[in-house]
Amino acid sequence: MASLNDIRATFLDYFRRNDHEVVASSPLVPRNDPTLMFTNSGMVQFKNLFLGIEHRDYRRATTAQKCVRAGGKHNDLDNVGYTARHHTFFEMLGNFSFGDYFKADAIPFAWELITRDFGIDKTRLLTTVYHTDDEAFEIWKKVGVPEDRIIRIATSDNFWQMGPTGPCGPCTEIFYDHGDHIWGGPPGSADEDGDRFIEIWNVVFMQNEQFADGSMRPLDMQSIDTGMGLERIGALLQGKHDNYDTDLMRALIEASAHATSVDPDGPQKVHHRVIADHLRSCSFLIADGVMPSNEGRGYVLRRIMRRAMRHAHQLGAKDPLMHRLVGALVSQMGQAYPELGRAQALITETLKLEEERFRTTLDRGLRLLDEELAGLPDGAALPGEAAFKLYDTYGFPLDLTQDALREKGRAVDTAGFDAAMEAQKAKARAAWAGSGEQADAAIWYDLADRHGSTEFLGYDTETAEGQLLALVRDGAAVDAATQGEAVTIVVNQTPFYGESGGQVGDTGMIRTATGAARVTDTKKVAGLFLHLAEVTEGEVKPGQGAELEVDHGRRTTIRANHSATHLLHEALRRALGDHVAQRGSLNAPDRLRFDFSHGKALSPAELQQVEREVNDFIRQNTAVETRIMTPDAAREIGAQALFGEKYGDEVRVVSMGALPGSGKGTDGRTYSIELCGGTHVRQTGDIGVFVALGDSASSAGVRRIEALTGPAAFAYLSEQDQRVGALAQEMNATPAELIDRVRALKDERRKLENEVAQLRRQLAMAGGAGAAAPAAREVNGIAFHAQALTGVTGKDLAGLIDEHKARMGSGAVLLIADTGDKAAVAAGVTADLAGRVSAVDLVRAAVETMGGKGGGGRPDFAQGGAKDASQSEAAIAAAESVLKGA
Repeated sequence: MASLNDIRATFLDYFRRNDHEVVASSPLVPRNDPTLMFTNSGMVQFKNLFLGIEHRDYRRATTAQKCVRAGGKHNDLDNVGYTARHHTFFEMLGNFSFGDYFKADAIPFAWELITRDFGIDKTRLLTTVYHTDDEAFEIWKKVGVPEDRIIRIATSDNFWQMGPTGPCGPCTEIFYDHGDHIWGGPPGSADEDGDRFIEIWNVVFMQNEQFADGSMRPLDMQSIDTGMGLERIGALLQGKHDNYDTDLMRALIEASAHATSVDPDGPQKVHHRVIADHLRSCSFLIADGVMPSNEGRGYVLRRIMRRAMRHAHQLGAKDPLMHRLVGALVSQMGQAYPELGRAQALITETLKLEEERFRTTLDRGLRLLDEELAGLPDGAALPGEAAFKLYDTYGFPLDLTQDALREKGRAVDTAGFDAAMEAQKAKARAAWAGSGEQADAAIWYDLADRHGSTEFLGYDTETAEGQLLALVRDGAAVDAATQGEAVTIVVNQTPFYGESGGQVGDTGMIRTATGAARVTDTKKVAGLFLHLAEVTEGEVKPGQGAELEVDHGRRTTIRANHSATHLLHEALRRALGDHVAQRGSLNAPDRLRFDFSHGKALSPAELQQVEREVNDFIRQNTAVETRIMTPDAAREIGAQALFGEKYGDEVRVVSMGALPGSGKGTDGRTYSIELCGGTHVRQTGDIGVFVALGDSASSAGVRRIEALTGPAAFAYLSEQDQRVGALAQEMNATPAELIDRVRALKDERRKLENEVAQLRRQLAMAGGAGAAAPAAREVNGIAFHAQALTGVTGKDLAGLIDEHKARMGSGAVLLIADTGDKAAVAAGVTADLAGRVSAVDLVRAAVETMGGKGGGGRPDFAQGGAKDASQSEAAIAAAESVLKGA
C-alpha cells in the first residue's frame, strides 16, 4: 500500500521529470493576497504570475501546498469529523503552467499520471468538461476516454473565475466511480451529491479575462492551474472510502486513542477524527507564525484549538492532550514539511498553554450548557442569549456550542445569538482586516519587470551613486517632482535599507544635478526599494544620476539595536527554553522591542540573567559574520529563522558571539546564528551596552521586552546615576549606604508612628490636651461613655474602644474623631449587653445625624464615617436615644 508520503513524492517526481520546477509550499498566511485569511489552494502563491504582473525563472511548476479552510468563504469546520472528506487542513497537489503548455498537454499529463503512475483502473474513471469546450472533449477522446464517459456540464461547476472580473476559464474534472453498491449518480445528474462518483482532480484552463460589463476576451497568456487533494487520492489508492482511514490520518487517530485509552473505532471515533484533523491545522498554523488570539487569524486558530480540546474532554482526557500528539505528527509529516520539526518545541508549548487555560472554562461552560438544556423542551433549540453567554463569559465560539449540541440532536437560535452579539457590541468578532498588502502593487511589479530589482548596497556602504528609474505619486508614474512635492523614488541601486524583518527603513538625502530630496522612509515591495521622499531643492527627474546618502547617525543606532536583538533572542532561549521564538520585533534608532513566545512573565532574576548574558557577549567584542547559504545548510548549522517566512534559494546568515565550550550553534562555538537580511554592527562591542527596561505581555502566549543600547542606554544609566546621587546627597550618605539608610529610616518611621499612635490613645483616654475624659453616664440602666476627639485618626478608634470597654466592665462606648475634612465614628458594646443593644445601631444613628450613610460591623463593635464633625453632640444624643429604647 502506497503511503500518503509516497503518493506525494510520486506526484512531484512525475512533474519534475516533465520539466516542472518543484516549488516549496508557501506559508499558510498569504503574502500576496489581502483578501484571503489563509492559503486555501495551490494557486495562491502564483496569483501574480497568472495575472502577468510578476515573472519568475520558470514557466511550469508543481507543488504540494498545505492549505487551511476554516474561516471566511471557505469554512469546512462544522463538517470536520462527521464526514469522510472534510478537513480544516489538507494538502493540495498541483501542476501549473504560466503561458507555457495548455490543454493539449495538461490533459495527457493528468491521464498518464493517474492511470500509469498511480495505476487507477481506467474503466472506473469519467471526466467532465464545460459544455462548450469542444477542444477539451476531443483531447479526452484522444487519450482514450469513451464519449459516454465524458460529460458536458453547463454550470459554473465547470467554469472557474478568480472573481467577478479578471482571469477565468473552463475546467475539466476527473471522477472515480466507487461502484453501484454506493448510492449516487454521475456529475450533472439529479443524484450527483451521492458518494458513488467522487471528484479526484480538477484542471482549470485560464484562457479568458472577464470584464465588469459581462464581456470576455482571450488572455494574452493562457495558463494551467490544477488541484488534487492528497487525502482524497490517498484514500482511493489505499482502497478506502474515508480520508480518515488513510495511513497518515490513521496514525494520528491511533496516537489519540493510545493517549486516551479510548477505542479509535468505537462509538467515540468522531472525537479522535476531529483531534487528528485539528492537530494538523493548529500545528502548521503555529509553525507559520500564527498564535492564538482574539482577532483575525489568531482567533480562527483559537477556535480550532478549543474545538479539538472539547473533543479531548469528551474522550475523558483529564490532562492536556493535544501537545502530547505533536511528536506523532512530526514523525508523519516532518520530512515533507521540515518547518514542523523546527517549530516542534513552540507548537508543543503553545498547545499545552492554551489547553491549560481553556480546561477550567470548558468545565464551567459545559455545566452551564447542561443547565440551560435542562429547562428546555425535548429537541428545542438553545436560545441565542444562552449561546451568547457561553461565548461572552466562557470563550465558547458559536460553532463550538453548535458542535456540542449536534451530539444531542439540538440546534442554536443563531438569530438570537446575532441579536445578543449586536446588543452587547462584543469585541471579539472574527473579522478580517486583510494582510495589508499595498493596493497599487501592480505598478511596482511593472517597474520591477521593466528595470529589475533594486540592488542593495547598504551592507557595505552608507553612500552610493545610482540612477533614478521612476518617480511615483498616487500610484502613477510622473515625469518630474519639484520643491515641496512628496514622491516615491525608485533607483537602480541604493544604500538605503527598506523596512523589513523588524528593522525600520532608512532616512537620508538623494541629490541630483538639478535638485535634492529628503528621504523620510524606505519600503521594500516586489524587489524594489521605495524611497518615500520630499523634494527640498529644485527638481528631480527619472533618468538622472544621483548621490544617495543614508543618515549615518540614525543607521548606526539602528544597527546596534538590531544586533542586540539577535543576542537577546539567544539569551532568552537559553534562559527560558527552546520554545522561545521571535514573534515580532522593532529595531528603531532610539530603542528595540522584541516579542517572543513564552507563557508567563519573566522573574526579576530571569530578566537580570538575560541582560547580563547579552552584555557579556557585547563585551566579548567578536566580529559579526555574514554568510550566504542555502536555507537547508543554514538550518543544519542551527540558524534561527522566522516561522512563516518564505526564503529564497539563498539566505543571509548572521553569526555573532563565541562560546567557550560546547553548546548551540556551529560546531558548538558560535553563540547566535540567525537568518536575517538586516544591517548589523561590525563587532559586538559596537553595540556599547544593553539595558532591558522590562518585560510585559504583548498578547496571549507572547511576551515583550523593550531595551536600549549604545548612547540611549548610556543616557538612561546616566540619568539613573544622577537620581541616585541626588538621593544620596539628600540622605547625607554615599550611594553604597543608601539601602541601609533607607531601611533605617523606614524602621525609625514605623517606631515613631507607633509612639505617636500610643500617645494619641493616651491623650484621648485622658480627654484631650488639658482636659479630663468625661465620666460615663447611665442611660436606661446602661453605662454610656461618649466623646468627640481631636488629634486621633479613624484607625485609632478601635483600640480606644477596647480600652474604654475594659475600664467600664459593662457598658456602651461611642467615639467620634474629628479628622478635619470628615469624621470617623466607632461604637462598642460589652459582651454582657449583646442581647439588649448593638454597636451597629449606635453607629448608624450617629452617622445619619452627621450627614453620612450606613455604617456597619459586629454587635460588639461597629464603625462608619460622616462629613460633618460639627454635629458630634447631636450624634451622641441620637446614640443615647437608641440606648433609651433598648
